[in-house]
Amino acid sequence: MLRLAPVIPVLSIEDRAQAVPLAKALVAGGLRVLEVTLRTEAGLEAIRAITAEVADAVVGVGTVLAPDQYEAATRAGARFAVSPGASSRLLDAARNPHVPLLPGIATPSEAMALLDRGYRFGKFFPAEPCGGVAWLAAVAAPLPGLSFCPTGGINLESAPRYLALPNVICVGGSWMVGRAAVEAGDWAAITTAATAAARLRQV
Repeated sequence: MLRLAPVIPVLSIEDRAQAVPLAKALVAGGLRVLEVTLRTEAGLEAIRAITAEVADAVVGVGTVLAPDQYEAATRAGARFAVSPGASSRLLDAARNPHVPLLPGIATPSEAMALLDRGYRFGKFFPAEPCGGVAWLAAVAAPLPGLSFCPTGGINLESAPRYLALPNVICVGGSWMVGRAAVEAGDWAAITTAATAAARLRQV
């Protein structure tokens, strides 16, 4: 799933009615893998709606902090889960092979702990405040078994610098889903922004 596109849109959907047209706009632009966060009350309903109505979308759940959230999102149809960190309780619960977890990492010690559990992919978060491209480049040699999806403060301008790193498989971001465009229902503008993001490729 992480290889399907260079960018995973991170979506905090306030209104369930916006979920399907937003997802369709992103998929039309070439971004099929979508992370719908649980930061809003509409999160789970948005996952259900997109899963039911947007066949080409690969819908995941973000901001998963506890086992019950992981389980609820799985029942709602999420195909993957993303967490800002990695508690023992969450790692123990996230054993469904059909709904893999992308746990958050911000230090080498956290990375080593996840390697011990068999993880090979992690979310580097928050990317920009934690050292960004320089941090990822520095850990590439001592942590060769991990690939990252950095998220947090990344935009269209900075994304190519991340994608150029050998240990970065994709990036996450929300720059293509600006609040003004979503609230106005300007799905064409979102498709245009998604198209630009989808054209980014690793070198």
